[in-house]
Amino acid sequence: MPNERPILLVEDNPDDEALTLHAFSRNRITNPVVVVHDGVEAVDYLFGTGAFAGRDLGVMPAVVLLDLKLPRIDGLEVLRRIRADARTTLLPVVVLTTSREALDLQQAYNLGANSYIRKPVDFDRFQEVVALLGRYWLSLNETV
Repeated sequence: MPNERPILLVEDNPDDEALTLHAFSRNRITNPVVVVHDGVEAVDYLFGTGAFAGRDLGVMPAVVLLDLKLPRIDGLEVLRRIRADARTTLLPVVVLTTSREALDLQQAYNLGANSYIRKPVDFDRFQEVVALLGRYWLSLNETV
């Protein structure tokens, strides 16, 4: 059942985290959401290391929502590691960031991001974008 696969939200900004979770709830996206707050936690979750040692690696996220400007390991390095490992190379990754740098956009796609979305500043627009992302990626995973 698709709603059993988690969404991995990699977000260090508590306000953006709360807005994303609220948008999922408001739009009835019922998948569990795993929230990590930096790149090290994201890598640990995906590969079952560190605080996530022993996690069932047979259950991968339906989609990773990845911020770029993260502490410890930045989002581009997280994406690089996701694409370099056979277990996660096909995992859908949506970069969801405030970065307006053209180089970040280019590097994200070069590293294999499935989508690159700039976070809207307006709350209603942000909520709409997150809801669309959730529904779109989860619908693609229904047959997986």
